[in-house]
Amino acid sequence: MSGNSISPSNRWLEARDSAARELGIVLLEARGGYARAELRLEPRHGNPHGMCHGGVIFTLADSTFGHACNGHDRKTVASGADIDFLRPGLIGTTLTAEAIESAASGRTGIYDITVRDTASGDVVAVMRGRSRVIGGSFET
Repeated sequence: MSGNSISPSNRWLEARDSAARELGIVLLEARGGYARAELRLEPRHGNPHGMCHGGVIFTLADSTFGHACNGHDRKTVASGADIDFLRPGLIGTTLTAEAIESAASGRTGIYDITVRDTASGDVVAVMRGRSRVIGGSFET
């Protein structure tokens, strides 16, 4: 995973996110309150119906969400998330997830994540994530 506009805390996370790396998620951009990542859908991402498994789409959205909320250089975890699947992710296509902070107060944040088919721009899923700062520093 790599990108041009990625904060130091996001580089720290990227290097340690083995789940995202194993799935093939590529971090494109990340900073406080914003992140963008993509995933090329391969047969290994498929469900029994021949389309992308919803858990894979959720992981793409969740990983992107994690980068947006950790980009403020404060260790942060998800406290909850809800996702709506609007259309299937098709094997052979690429999905792009974009996470945007919509509200933050104290140690709590709300993020909206949109997952799109990169080529068509069609929305595949939307997720709302809730974050909680747990403290600590990012070791380099």
